[in-house]
Amino acid sequence: MKRVAVLCGGDGREREVSLRSGKAVAEALNEAGFYADMIDLMRLEEADRVKGYDGAFIAMHGDWGEGGQLQAKLSEMGIPYTGSGPHASALAMDKWEAQKYFAQAGIPVPKSIFLPKSYDEVVREIGRDIVVKPCAGGSTVGVSIIHELTPQNLNDALNLARESYAGEVIAETYIPGRELTCAVWENGGVVEALPVIEIRPHEGYYDYANKYTKGATEYIVPAEIPDDIASKVGGYAVKAHEALGCRGYSRADFRLSPDGEAYILEVNTAPGMTATSLVPKAARAKGVSMAGFVKAIMDMAKV
Repeated sequence: MKRVAVLCGGDGREREVSLRSGKAVAEALNEAGFYADMIDLMRLEEADRVKGYDGAFIAMHGDWGEGGQLQAKLSEMGIPYTGSGPHASALAMDKWEAQKYFAQAGIPVPKSIFLPKSYDEVVREIGRDIVVKPCAGGSTVGVSIIHELTPQNLNDALNLARESYAGEVIAETYIPGRELTCAVWENGGVVEALPVIEIRPHEGYYDYANKYTKGATEYIVPAEIPDDIASKVGGYAVKAHEALGCRGYSRADFRLSPDGEAYILEVNTAPGMTATSLVPKAARAKGVSMAGFVKAIMDMAKV
């Protein structure tokens, strides 16, 4: 494959991040010897614009671009594309369903429930320190971290999640501790964990602003954690990738509790690829350049 369509944009809350990912990927692919064009897709129906290209690199985040619909469309068209297929993409996007697969694979998950529920029910089932989030979505859009739950802040968090993304809302027990992430890629047919990254925002938590504002967050690559914990987190990331049926590459996010247990939060099948994104940082820590990494992912593209 030489001519590559880098699909990005979309019409959702993560549009601007996706455009930045698309630009970075297109530049890296061109550096790697491909002829790559950014294609800004505003609607799924515009996927026909990839006709004439040898393959597509999916740099879409959230909604139909990451959740399986675009992947199904490209499969129908016979266009090879990067990342996971329709089923795994849809499964990873559904945080509630994905947690079932993680638990079955032996990966610790936080307690979670669907909202709305009464204040008393939430406290009884998952506690007063909780995280409220859209069941489908990314980039921490619509997420609230609540310490000392009240009926009012529970209702406010539910409304924020509903305003951010259509669909179900879930609440999870808040896991105190450190924020970790671990990307994996299929290197020579073997799913391999890249170095674990610790995420330390200078203020607050790892929200949208801290993710995408340069200098707002410190990234420690590799994470300063004991080797056995790093190995465990990497193993969980590989297990999660395989449990959902992902392909190519993915990134799993974790909370590391003070007692050293890692709880998986979600898997991203089309993770960010901007200058501040985590997967390129992990690849560089492995000694793989951005151009080398995107070439490897593109070479694994399948229908």
